[in-house]
Amino acid sequence: MGKTDAKQVLGKKGEEQAQQHLKSLSYAIIVTNYRAACGEIDIIAKDNQTLVFIEVKTRRNLNFGSPLEAVNLRKQLKIRRTALHYLATQSVAYRGYRFDVISLLATSTGIWQIDHVVNAF
Repeated sequence: MGKTDAKQVLGKKGEEQAQQHLKSLSYAIIVTNYRAACGEIDIIAKDNQTLVFIEVKTRRNLNFGSPLEAVNLRKQLKIRRTALHYLATQSVAYRGYRFDVISLLATSTGIWQIDHVVNAF
């Protein structure tokens, strides 16, 4: 398995862990890996009447910084543009919306370290 394949597998496992985490908090997952010409959103979910756009970042270690640091201003703007595209194509009304980030660190023991930042940006 090449580096890119291993990275994709880790990312997929991280997104699965993030979904389990959200379900444990009673979030309703609406769509995963939403794609538009302007970008992608990992998870779109509902928290009560609030629509939540969630970026998931997974790392094996902190050699290149924390997963949260990877969600820089450029990435945030791309997620916002994609969220606006999603909202423009939906006919469902929500009380509001927000942007969360879920950071996952895969430890050597197999236990995931999860940091969920609500209203991250």
